[in-house]
Amino acid sequence: MFDYREALKKIPHKPGVYQYWDENNELIYIGKAKDLRNRVSSYFVKDHQVSSKTRVLVSKIRNITFTIVDTEVDAWLLENSLIKKHKPRYNVLLKDDKTYPWIIIKNERFPRIFWTRNIVRDGSKYLGPYPSVSMMHTILGVIKETYALRTCNLALTPQNINAGKFKVCLEYQLGNCKGPCQNYQTEDDYNRSISEIQDILNGKIGNVIRNLKTDMEGAALNLDFELAHRLKRKYDLLENYQSKSTVVSSSITDVDVFSIASEEKYAFVNFLKVMNGTIIQTQTIELKKKLDETDAELLSLAISEFRSRYSSKSKEIIVPFEIELDDDNIKFTVPKLGEKKKLLDLSQKNVQFFKREKIDQYEKLNPEVRSERLLTQMMKDLRMNQLPRHIECFDNSNFQGKYPVSAIVVFRDGKPFKKDYRFFNVKTVEGPNDFATMEEAVFRRYRRLLDENTPLPQLIIIDGGKGQLGAALKSLKLLGIEKQMTVIGIAKRLEELYYPGDQYPLYLDKKSETLKIIQQLRDEAHRFGITAHRKKRDKGTLATELELVPGIGRLSAEKLLKHFKSVKKIREASLEELQEVVNLKQAQAVSNYFKENAPVASNTV
Repeated sequence: MFDYREALKKIPHKPGVYQYWDENNELIYIGKAKDLRNRVSSYFVKDHQVSSKTRVLVSKIRNITFTIVDTEVDAWLLENSLIKKHKPRYNVLLKDDKTYPWIIIKNERFPRIFWTRNIVRDGSKYLGPYPSVSMMHTILGVIKETYALRTCNLALTPQNINAGKFKVCLEYQLGNCKGPCQNYQTEDDYNRSISEIQDILNGKIGNVIRNLKTDMEGAALNLDFELAHRLKRKYDLLENYQSKSTVVSSSITDVDVFSIASEEKYAFVNFLKVMNGTIIQTQTIELKKKLDETDAELLSLAISEFRSRYSSKSKEIIVPFEIELDDDNIKFTVPKLGEKKKLLDLSQKNVQFFKREKIDQYEKLNPEVRSERLLTQMMKDLRMNQLPRHIECFDNSNFQGKYPVSAIVVFRDGKPFKKDYRFFNVKTVEGPNDFATMEEAVFRRYRRLLDENTPLPQLIIIDGGKGQLGAALKSLKLLGIEKQMTVIGIAKRLEELYYPGDQYPLYLDKKSETLKIIQQLRDEAHRFGITAHRKKRDKGTLATELELVPGIGRLSAEKLLKHFKSVKKIREASLEELQEVVNLKQAQAVSNYFKENAPVASNTV
């Protein structure tokens, strides 16, 4: 049996990376810590509130190894590289199933510039990656339109050029290339263009524009108007590109921006690389949780991954909340206002959009996952201790106190379950008394469920404010089941939710999925209640007409309507058919009444 106490004695109070191994000597988890002993010991504290997944991990640990480093930042970077190399079972999975394109400046004389998805370590410069292929093509289009570069793959060595091995092609005739293959363009002139292009791709477009403006003004002073015109066209193209690509003040010279959006099993992190007010790199990745990691832990891991992937050396990192990382070379900023807050908001919009797309895509393929997520969200939002798989909603309906009806609709797993819809004809309430009607309906509903030994719902929703909620709770207390479910009332005016004994209502976000489901329940209960009320009212009106027949009271009128379904069919029924429902004397009275009050035929043409 693994003795963690002995293992802890060997672990120092130093920053570093710890590794957990199972009985097969397989690496199952890698973590970082500012203080190795404190962090590792936290897994084994008896009363420590850990998730079930963490308890499973701890039960599998048979050996602990560690690596001491100088700083917490070193631990951060080492953890990231080890996770990528070993992919332990219980570590967060960085999911990135796309190969994004890069712009390459080829390592050769008179370098070509093109895009690729494959990185070859041959000394070439790779800029990117570009998650948006259209953005990459836009940038390449601007470069092609602004600079005349070769596209051929000829070996342009001094020997080959001087020997006259090559001739200029159609690209030269079209003005897309200056013909370095025949020494029409010097290597220094070509490389100046390459240097400017590198600055543009690195977000330093302002420097290029300023230099172009100086050269343009110099050409105009020297009366070289043809050169000035070419420089002016290049200047206009780059200035137009800059105006479209700059999203914040160019005073923000070099920052990394990160934001995170979490779900129960997944998290999504967006990264923006900003140079001189221009976003030059952006990407969003998905992380699959393994041990209910916090957002801070996930964001730290993603920051390390992105900065390694993009070789970022930015001194400032903009984040949505404080990150516990002590490094004199990095400043973490949580902006509240201004241009940096605009950047953070932009990053958060991107990550939320990415999250919504991914979840929608996954839930279309797995509808049960959506249901589970919605129920989990409802449980959290409504402060419940169990998933609301079975929800019931009550609503009352009457017309000036007449024909009162109380309706109940049922949702199972977040969807209407119409087979269980019910309505109650109110028996004990006289006049328009909404509270008493609700009290009767709730009592009758749950007394019957208890008598039939049917499972109770996890959530009851009462359409109304404190008064209706109090009436419902009175019946539940009478039945002794008020603590077996969550009961809330929803008031229509501001869509506030009331809880028993809570003075102040709960307000959910208007866009909240939980509120939308509650509103759907409330509206469905209202629709069903109105339908039942109208049927009862129409039936009551017809029954009142039949009571005009001598010898026919309310009970006899209702029996006739129940059998024949309408007054028209009663009018057309024979004496024998009427006798099947009422006695002979009543049947004759009904038959005579309708003969005497038969509609008069119209002679109008």
